[in-house]
Amino acid sequence: MSSHLAHGLGTEPAEPDWPPLTDPEVTGIVGPARVVWRSPRPLSAAAVVERGGQRLFVKRHHSRVRTAEGLAEEHAFLRHLRTHGALVVEVLDLVARGEWTYEVHSAGLGTDLYRDDLSWSPFRSHVHARAAGEALARLHLAAEGFTAPRRRAQPLVASFTVFASEDPLTALDEYTARRPGLAAALGDFPWREDTERVLLPLHERLSPYLSSLPPLWTHNDWHASNLLWSADGQVSTVLDFGMSDRTTAIHDLATAIERNAVQWLRPGFPVREQDALAILDGYRSVRPLTEAESAALPALLPLVHAEFALSELGYFHGVTRSAENARLAYEYYVGHAEWFGGSDGERLVRTLTKE
Repeated sequence: MSSHLAHGLGTEPAEPDWPPLTDPEVTGIVGPARVVWRSPRPLSAAAVVERGGQRLFVKRHHSRVRTAEGLAEEHAFLRHLRTHGALVVEVLDLVARGEWTYEVHSAGLGTDLYRDDLSWSPFRSHVHARAAGEALARLHLAAEGFTAPRRRAQPLVASFTVFASEDPLTALDEYTARRPGLAAALGDFPWREDTERVLLPLHERLSPYLSSLPPLWTHNDWHASNLLWSADGQVSTVLDFGMSDRTTAIHDLATAIERNAVQWLRPGFPVREQDALAILDGYRSVRPLTEAESAALPALLPLVHAEFALSELGYFHGVTRSAENARLAYEYYVGHAEWFGGSDGERLVRTLTKE
């Protein structure tokens, strides 16, 4: 058993999906270096390393998850953002070695206050929640003009195609056909019935606004532990663009609210409505929403998790071959959408509708 444990899909630490990075390994990628901190995030092996007094961030992927070509898509987005003033890390290198692909980034400016917290832990203050909203809006402004197409089919990308379609069942068939691991995984679940019962009624509410949401490359994993912080509580660097893709600004904003305002890892899923409002207020102070975007936000919120849940399901079934994690990913796909039909979920949707 490895001495390095990762975050599981619950609150207990678990064995990581991938072996942790070692000093000899990172030395082979960046030159003489040592690991000073290993990330507890479970879906890749990542570490902060020190080389000649400078700190770098090194991340290793299995080639079944990210090839060099797959990583180049998100790296091009990062370079565009930096060119347009966004506070993001710098891409320094991309190395393919056998079955592994490595990316090397600058460590970023600021303090990693949430680095050991579970990914969906809440913000520590409303100041942080508002600052995160402001930073997300600034990122979206910097993203304008990046016109690359959607990413190729690969695991662990938070896309917006199925429920952005006017015919989501047909789009879901097409999405699944391009992902054999997901197609095999869905054979264990009543996915068509659950999609029709739970998710299609939500799509009907969203459908009138879809044509008014312009496409935009977005982060898609906006939570506290992907942000570095300054001493005055502002976001100083944005990290981890592994789930980025061409979606819409409102998809990204809904993701930020869903990930940070609902405490999915606590019993009963408590809601921090004031954090949701702080994220939204911070965002609108930098990038005001159009009328259609304001209407679409509460309608999209119950669906924003869905395609990433499917991507996780394919990953756990086809790559790590964990039947239990595949089951949890399917529960994520259906259960999060169902939750929004309960009293707490409906109240959060109403709160955002009033705004």
